Amino acid sequence: MGLIMETNYSEAELHYQAQKKVKEIRKFYEHLTVYVLCNPIVIIENLMTSPGYLYFWWCLLGWGVAIVLHGLKAFDCFPFFNKEWEEQKIKEIIDREEKK
Repeated sequence: MGLIMETNYSEAELHYQAQKKVKEIRKFYEHLTVYVLCNPIVIIENLMTSPGYLYFWWCLLGWGVAIVLHGLKAFDCFPFFNKEWEEQKIKEIIDREEKK
């Protein structure tokens, strides 16, 4: 019976982790959609009000960097602060606390 409980727990944990991942990916796509829909408005507004200074490039660049970072995190391609890093830091903190 204990083995069955562990199996159910790990299946439940896997399902929970999968749900979290799907939500994270969905939030990335929502962020990307807002980026794609809002930036044409920023570009048009810039061109209509001050065509001599094209500041919309700064908006596209800054927000674009945020989109890329969000995508890297959502799809587990982030080169740092990933799961392995988190687990290593947790272990370090636990080891430090145990030594106290």
